Amino acid sequence: MKHIVLFGAGKSATCLIDYLLKELQLNNWKLTVCDSNLPLTQSKIGNAENAYAISILVENDAERNNMVQSADIVISLLPPELHFVVAKSCVAYNKNLLTASYVDENIKSLSKEINDKQLLFLCEMGLDPGIDHMSAMKLIRSIKNNGGTITSFISHCGGLTAPDSDNNPWHYKVTWNPRNVVLAGQDGALYRKEKQVFKIPYNKIFRDNPLVKIAGLEPLAWYPNRDSLHYISLYNLEDISTFIRTTLRYPSFCRGWQKLISVDCTSTKDIEQIKHCKTFREWFDAKVLPYVNDTTEWTNYLQLYITDPHKNEFSKQLNYLGYNTGELLPQTFNCSADILQHAMETKLMMLPEDKDMIVMLHEIEYEAADTAHQLPQKNIRSSLVLKGENNIKTAMAKAVGLPLGIAAKLILQHKISLSGLHIPIMPEIYEPVLAELEKHDIKFNDTDKSF
Repeated sequence: MKHIVLFGAGKSATCLIDYLLKELQLNNWKLTVCDSNLPLTQSKIGNAENAYAISILVENDAERNNMVQSADIVISLLPPELHFVVAKSCVAYNKNLLTASYVDENIKSLSKEINDKQLLFLCEMGLDPGIDHMSAMKLIRSIKNNGGTITSFISHCGGLTAPDSDNNPWHYKVTWNPRNVVLAGQDGALYRKEKQVFKIPYNKIFRDNPLVKIAGLEPLAWYPNRDSLHYISLYNLEDISTFIRTTLRYPSFCRGWQKLISVDCTSTKDIEQIKHCKTFREWFDAKVLPYVNDTTEWTNYLQLYITDPHKNEFSKQLNYLGYNTGELLPQTFNCSADILQHAMETKLMMLPEDKDMIVMLHEIEYEAADTAHQLPQKNIRSSLVLKGENNIKTAMAKAVGLPLGIAAKLILQHKISLSGLHIPIMPEIYEPVLAELEKHDIKFNDTDKSF
């Protein structure tokens, strides 16, 4: 009986576990879900046959190695910094590994051992990264196979609040790892636009964000996502003029978040400045006051706040998070990012009836050869809008978990037989995975037009 071992039972694991439980019965497999929170893990598997919940600390070598050694395939939905300890165990015991996270330098350092042992480590196999790669490569391959030359590629993706659950001034609710939301953009961004390379620092990531429009939705703002340049060669688009990967948010979120960044409210290194603070108001004053005499923006804001604290958008956002109250800070914090994360988790949580929404859009411009050997300029807009069912079966959990589950099944059935360290940009991976995702209503709407 083949054994799937999953590390991590958090927000993104729900739909993955549901998918795997169905496959256990069809294929006579077994599943063990490992997490430090045993009640949570047990709630995810219920009374399913051949499914087991185990409480372990993944940092414990003996416990982790025992589980990896027993597996036929390992899936990690742990925080990204913990993937490496699982990966080392997988190399040691000759096990294939799937993750939804970006390939980092630690994982890359294992490439030679992975290749030498003919293992498959498939990373970036979730939503973004994951479905974005697969859907993009399907389009890129189709255009090239028809003689087209791609000149511009812009790929947008966002985990958002569905319109019918959008009821706060941030127009955002937490649907995935809140720490990642708080720290988004801190490494800046790199992209290519009209043959020029742009390097955007953190303090400008959320400033003056461009808008995109998708049918049926309000306009969305985008900010550049990490290092887009890294993917140009992976997508085999070395000569492209424009290549940008972005994250989508509602415009008001970007405006408010930029203000928080401008006074260092997302800092991970400011404990000395704020360690005396007891309440949210004390903390926010400690962050804002040093900037009052330096920037007209903040002087004007404070004057406006004094006269009418509910008058402008940002005041409403601050009030919603409780920053202007005597509410006590969390008992332990090591930086402002901890405080901000606590505020988001408590004030921007999804209620049981809330629904989230995944939005993805690829914008591709290309020159397509026609029968007269002319090169008319054309564009493709390929979009995906996916809504969740509730605060447990979220669109985010579905879009992150299903690609991992489908890939695990295909590997165990020997329908994917690659080896090495990969992301899902090969047709051997993305064609069958995308085909099955369509059966779960994860399907793109494509429009192809000439200019």
